[in-house]
Amino acid sequence: MRTTWTLTKMRMRLALRNRAFLFFSLLMPLAFLFLYASLFAKGEPRAVGYLFPSVLALTVMGSFWGLSIQLVMFREHGILRRFRLTPVGPAALLASSILSNYVLTLPTVALEFVLVRAVYGVTTFGNLWGAWLFITLGIVTFAAFGLIVASLTNTMQETQVLNNAIWFLFLFFSGATLPLVFFPEWLQRLSMFLPATHLVVGLQFTLIGAVPVRSLGPEVVALVGGAALAFALSWKLFRWEPGEKISRSAKAWAAAVIIPFLLLGVWENALDARRIELQKIYRSLGERTSPLPEQR
Repeated sequence: MRTTWTLTKMRMRLALRNRAFLFFSLLMPLAFLFLYASLFAKGEPRAVGYLFPSVLALTVMGSFWGLSIQLVMFREHGILRRFRLTPVGPAALLASSILSNYVLTLPTVALEFVLVRAVYGVTTFGNLWGAWLFITLGIVTFAAFGLIVASLTNTMQETQVLNNAIWFLFLFFSGATLPLVFFPEWLQRLSMFLPATHLVVGLQFTLIGAVPVRSLGPEVVALVGGAALAFALSWKLFRWEPGEKISRSAKAWAAAVIIPFLLLGVWENALDARRIELQKIYRSLGERTSPLPEQR
């Protein structure tokens, strides 16, 4: 545990010296916040409160992008080779990546809450403890996803291509960019198979509907299961050297990380409860909030 914490502090210091990290982890999330709140919600507090969970989801999902690139860069530059000569094992190195990312993401999330309240007058945040749980699970889960990408790819170029493909799905089909209620029904149902959707849904229910966590058990279980599987698989696939090869069977195992979300997607589509509840929340807000467009 002491080794993990020492590595965590080192990773945090390295990140804070990186201008790219500061841009993507602080400036870009705040830019999304002001874009959504000022342009889409037109500064109306209830509309801002409705879109705020999507902004938080985008901030949390940023863990996926940063960690994969950083780990591949460490491998390419021979930094991981030096760690291999020390008593540090893959588990401690991977855990420190997730923990440092968690510690560095929380201040941005806290700042977003402060700005939404101070600038846009949003005073009601529903179930804050539930939101904190989903923020925590989201950071850990998507950071672990990033570690799997880093384990599978060999170069920065490969990492960026795979990141872009996965990020596109997370960004545009999960409700993070556009609320799910605006999608056609078939696309809403397909989105229930994406891990990002369950993060967005969990944040919406806790922050907007003040729903207790015990009523969101499937989303919690899916994120916890996805995080555990992703960490275990990234540990199994971990490579110290860029020249080390991964067997095809090992790569096939990486697909196992989607199993919890496939099961939850089947469950959600069979019940169709979450989709209907999200529509009810939107209609209840739209009746009293003019900037929100009408649902089609």
